[in-house]
Amino acid sequence: MPLNRHSPSPDYDRQPRLRGDSVCAGYNGRQVLTNVDFTVHEGSVTVLLGPNGSGKSTLLKTLARTLAPSAGKVLLDGNDIHRQPTRTVAQQLGILPQSPTAPDGLTVRELVGLGRFPYQSLMRQWSRHDEAAVEEAMAVADVATFADRPVDALSGGQRQRCWIAMVLAQETDLLLLDEPTTFLDLKVQVDLLELLVSLAHTQGRTLLVVLHDLNLAAAYADRLVMMKRAGFCTTAHRRPCLPPTTSSRCLILMPRSSVNLWRAGRFVCR
Repeated sequence: MPLNRHSPSPDYDRQPRLRGDSVCAGYNGRQVLTNVDFTVHEGSVTVLLGPNGSGKSTLLKTLARTLAPSAGKVLLDGNDIHRQPTRTVAQQLGILPQSPTAPDGLTVRELVGLGRFPYQSLMRQWSRHDEAAVEEAMAVADVATFADRPVDALSGGQRQRCWIAMVLAQETDLLLLDEPTTFLDLKVQVDLLELLVSLAHTQGRTLLVVLHDLNLAAAYADRLVMMKRAGFCTTAHRRPCLPPTTSSRCLILMPRSSVNLWRAGRFVCR
């Protein structure tokens, strides 16, 4: 179950566009994240892993602007994401929530076309560029062959690719996906993760993905963040571990003390 072996190693020195500073967040008065600093590395696949209730989805939702933090900030290109207009954020960041559903009878092409909504207005209607973006997104996600079929008539794996195509149609470099492989067969999960990795390693996109399967996460993540209780996390980076003439790669778990930093009363994940 190899990573895209011919892809270059991610450049961890690139300036991150999305980060959280001292983030606290939760639901109905119950705090799930406590003073968490988090950076999404550019041009790579970062996977959030952990048991239920560890804060994976909460962190992703907070970074994606769908959940407002009770304290701290989420910065997108240096600006507070929760103070920016929804349409502006949607032109820079795409998000795929858990188990999305489409209206009955909606075709694949219509669903993918919804990804162009952030660019539509009274002054700017559907254009050739929008059509080209939809066609390219369907081609990349490999759903063009059933573009005119209803989404609800497809298999689980095909439907998930359609949703990914919709996010791709937004033409954003930042993609946040919450458990995109849930309820899918193993082969379908592998195929889907191969697609996501290729988006980062061949197109330079930045992905933050929530997963439950440690084996899949270790096989495909460039950066693996393991979470538990209130955002406490351990980070591992993928590094080439054999000479360049070999194609194998491995995941190196860095010493706990070097990745769990307690600084100024908060955990720092880097």
